[in-house]
Amino acid sequence: MSKTVKHKTANTPPSRRIPNRDVRPFFEKLAATIEEPVTELRFESNFELLIAVILSAQATDISVNIATDQLYPVANTPQAILELGEEALKPYIKNIGLHNAKAKNIIKTCRDLIDKFDSTVPDNRKDLESLAGVGRKTANVVLNTGFGQPTMAVDTHIFRVGNRTGLATGKNVLIVEQKLVERIPEDMMMDAHHYLILHGRYTCQARTPKCGACPVFEECMFKDKVAFLEL
Repeated sequence: MSKTVKHKTANTPPSRRIPNRDVRPFFEKLAATIEEPVTELRFESNFELLIAVILSAQATDISVNIATDQLYPVANTPQAILELGEEALKPYIKNIGLHNAKAKNIIKTCRDLIDKFDSTVPDNRKDLESLAGVGRKTANVVLNTGFGQPTMAVDTHIFRVGNRTGLATGKNVLIVEQKLVERIPEDMMMDAHHYLILHGRYTCQARTPKCGACPVFEECMFKDKVAFLEL
């Protein structure tokens, strides 16, 4: 997914060069190393995307893909999953965290999609967030990935990257989201979510960030980054 970057010196001092106004160089460097700024969830329709994102809460994309690879050949429309039913749905998603609650929400969502939206995934935040199991982050992912809208879905990876690098700091995800939207150039917003989440997933990891392979090492304001330079 990304190319490796190595820094020549281990005594580079912590930088304070994260730009206050123009973050374009930050994203240009991420773009140079992340080959495909796309979600790692597998889907072939906006409905499949919606269900996958609902399942992905507190779960890995790998575990979701394993589940949906089995589920979607059997049921991949609101009507088909509704007919499958909550109890029959559970075995397909049993290895995903909170699967009982997610099964209940998915059935409710399918019913609402049929009754209120003509079995079509809505393309606006208000209607998406009216669906069971869909919060702001899930809505942002669907709007960005499914409908091509320049939204910013802040998950644990992006929250960490924003705060650690100084790109967008805040005590909660909404503050970080708002700051990212304010700072990121409009022409970069579509891919920014995926650049940040992939950077957080594979390079700027929680416990052992790979600072030695970080393309934005010089811009990053992480005070302990030199300690992780050899990783």
